[in-house]
Amino acid sequence: MTWLAKLLQTYENHAGVVGQFERKKNGREYALIPVSHTTQTAHIEVHLSLEGEFLRANVVDKEEASTIIPCTEDSASRTSAPVPYPLFDKLMYVAGDYIRYCDPPKGTPHEDYMKQLRDWCESPEAHPKVQSVFAYLSKGTLMADLIREKVLWVDERGKLIGKWTAAMGEKPELFKVLAGDQESAFVRFAVEVPGEPEARLWRDPSVQQAFIRYYNRKLADEDLCFVTGEYLPYADKHASRIRNSGDKAKLISANDKTGFTYRGCFQNSREAAAVGYEVSQKAHNALKWLIERQGSIPVDGKVFVVWGTDQLDLPDPFGDSFDLYRDDSSAEVGDSTHREFARQIRKALNGYRYEGTYHSRIVIMALDAATPGRLSIVYYRDMERDPFLNRLQDWHETCCWLHRYRKDENNRLTSFMGAPATRDIAYAAYGSRADSKIVKGLLERMLPCIVDGRPIPRDIVRSVVNRASNPSGMEKWEWEKTLSIACALVNKMHQKEGFKVALDERNDDRNYLFGRLLAIADVLERVALGKEEKRATNAIRYMNAFARYPARTWGIIQSNLQPYQARLGAKANKYNRLIDEVGAMLKPEEFTNEPLNEVYLLGFYSQRHDLYAKNGKNAESANDHNENEPNDGEDM
Repeated sequence: MTWLAKLLQTYENHAGVVGQFERKKNGREYALIPVSHTTQTAHIEVHLSLEGEFLRANVVDKEEASTIIPCTEDSASRTSAPVPYPLFDKLMYVAGDYIRYCDPPKGTPHEDYMKQLRDWCESPEAHPKVQSVFAYLSKGTLMADLIREKVLWVDERGKLIGKWTAAMGEKPELFKVLAGDQESAFVRFAVEVPGEPEARLWRDPSVQQAFIRYYNRKLADEDLCFVTGEYLPYADKHASRIRNSGDKAKLISANDKTGFTYRGCFQNSREAAAVGYEVSQKAHNALKWLIERQGSIPVDGKVFVVWGTDQLDLPDPFGDSFDLYRDDSSAEVGDSTHREFARQIRKALNGYRYEGTYHSRIVIMALDAATPGRLSIVYYRDMERDPFLNRLQDWHETCCWLHRYRKDENNRLTSFMGAPATRDIAYAAYGSRADSKIVKGLLERMLPCIVDGRPIPRDIVRSVVNRASNPSGMEKWEWEKTLSIACALVNKMHQKEGFKVALDERNDDRNYLFGRLLAIADVLERVALGKEEKRATNAIRYMNAFARYPARTWGIIQSNLQPYQARLGAKANKYNRLIDEVGAMLKPEEFTNEPLNEVYLLGFYSQRHDLYAKNGKNAESANDHNENEPNDGEDM
């Protein structure tokens, strides 16, 4: 029950923003929902007078469609059974003249809706604006009014049109926002009262509080809440729509009375676990809000969310170092630059470190659904803020390399030093067309490496290294990105050796030296070919074979270099001398066909970067990246 307690604490710590809409980057709105409420996407908005007279109606824009609606336990959990929401709902519930324009629905949805709404309007907790809605709907003219206002559309038989075809002309607004037929349109109400600025019932706190008071009287008997340890009205059913408005999966469910969910151990589900109604509502609403506010982009339904119970905003453990700082400089990378990078990372994280209370805690949670109805917490970590930030700092400082695949605010490719994002690691390991189940599995496996400081699984590093060693199977921009990510992971694996992007000319490791030789051959041929020739060099074409049989393949590459050495003439002397110097550092017994390990990629990258820097241009510009290529992490 720890996760429920943390979510409850988060809700209560941010009770001041309950019901207040915020806007996401895509323009969509979201809010921390009050108790006994949920959210729905509305399609039609009806404006009424306080006397219950129809004023006007319009189609709701997609960006304004998120609507906070009152709900009961039954309506919040409804599937195919006709269970009405208390105030806002679909046409089949709210329209008394529905059967005049549509086929009769199953059951009696409108009658059930009106009976429930009448009970609220006749209770001590009745609200005048809600009574206005009841008075209008009692006339049974909603569909006719919407047709007259050209919000709904009928055919020549007087029935609602199912699908709008191109032959009918320009598509009306309602068909642009609806995924299904017109019958599925969701209706919300606004009541205009002179002198009151807020007519929208879904944003009126007084309407929300009136329903909360009304519904509290109808809650079940009290029981021991396993979260708070107090006797409270218990939740018989728990919330769905956690990840999005169409999500039917639940985190807590015990409705299988005929199976073995709890039978055999308990007489009823409450003996297994009882959660207070208000506790369940606040915890689930807090989780929905956090996912909307700062949850990671879901992969095949899996959602990751990181937050602090006191301080919500935290650095994303799945993000790269580019997200922590914006360094547009193209300075030559050396020890001083690496120290500057570490200073920037610490400075960025210190901004989170000194906000909030000293003992603030953070929670990391991953949610996934194996079936459409059951949602599970596949990863949960609750820890103090400082250890989390310390481990995140260590990750960015040790799993680092020089990358060039992110774009700045001017949409230009820029270099950045640091750790890659876990999503980019997944695509580097398995390719841009990898199955989503594999990608989300890798994201989950990488979390302990970042949060708990565990070693990166060897199979992940091996997969990235193998793909980086096979450039012929990828486009050039994708290979360059995979190469730098591979170097970052290898650097993390061998962090005790202290590898840097700057060339280590004293390093006599066999793998590092062979990587340097391959880089020299690549740069020599690339310089000889010139900018006009875009084909791959011999070093790049033989890279995979070189990693498996270095001595034999080096002989082939070196013989194929002769025409390019001749073309360069005296300009090739510096490359030839460098080949001799690096080759001389190899011991005779090391010049064999024993396969190279992953360290050869570090030698290859560092040597190539050093050569291009000495030639007066950085390695990235020499790679001739096309800025229109999909170099961002999500598109790889």
